[in-house]
Amino acid sequence: MNKNPQTHIIDGKSIAARLRETLAEEITRRNLTPGLAVILVGDDPASHVYVRNKMTACEKTGIKSFEHRLGQDSRKEDIAALITALNNDSQVHGILLQLPLPPALAMVQDALIQMIAPHKDVDGLTVTNAGKLILGMPDGMVPCTPQGSLLLIKEIQKDLTGCHAVIIGRSSLFGKPMGQLLLAENCTVTQCHSKTRDLPSLCRQADILVVAVGRPHMVKGDWIKPGAIVIDVGINRTPEGTLVGDVDFDEAVKTAAAITPVPGGVGPMTIACLLRNTVRAAGEL
Repeated sequence: MNKNPQTHIIDGKSIAARLRETLAEEITRRNLTPGLAVILVGDDPASHVYVRNKMTACEKTGIKSFEHRLGQDSRKEDIAALITALNNDSQVHGILLQLPLPPALAMVQDALIQMIAPHKDVDGLTVTNAGKLILGMPDGMVPCTPQGSLLLIKEIQKDLTGCHAVIIGRSSLFGKPMGQLLLAENCTVTQCHSKTRDLPSLCRQADILVVAVGRPHMVKGDWIKPGAIVIDVGINRTPEGTLVGDVDFDEAVKTAAAITPVPGGVGPMTIACLLRNTVRAAGEL
């Protein structure tokens, strides 16, 4: 890797730590007791790691966490009953249904998400919160990974007015809400996907390039416009066990003005923004 000496490696770990400190100070100053409930269904090893990381972050920040583990063979009715109980629990300000659910529940996953009370939907996935984001209503919950990605972009450039932002990915979990957040920042947004023609050419036009497709090293160095801000949301494990992003970091770092590493970029911000949404929910009740 011959890094451009002027390229800024965006340190998501330190930025997330700073956000958690700010949240801890707000909890103390406002005498809040935020509560986050996480529902973990099944035995997926990655989900168990993610939940453990979230619980640890809650503890360090001053948020009370409630972990609810349900078995692999749980029924929709079991999860629905738990969500209803948490909706009515005054100690719980945020509810997170850890995804993915076991394959047998895949068909009812969205229905269960929609059962979460919108004001406790700290993942921002309910129809109510998605609609508020599209309409630009400030009282909605914004999904954590797009929210964290925007904060990382604004660490590099505060005013994004007129920037051309290219997003690779159109999922409801990330791509679509990311587009809405950048539109709200007065960017011109191009949303790309698997059917997009001449993707490299579009990427070369991007002042801000955000990549979330789940394909290791898909975006090559010569796809990057000189001076671009590159946000790599992908987390992929190679056959050797190494974590890599969707962007070929070693190549892109030679051209980009700023780029997130994998790991240590977007990931820590996702958890920090989950805590941010929980504190916000507690403060608004």
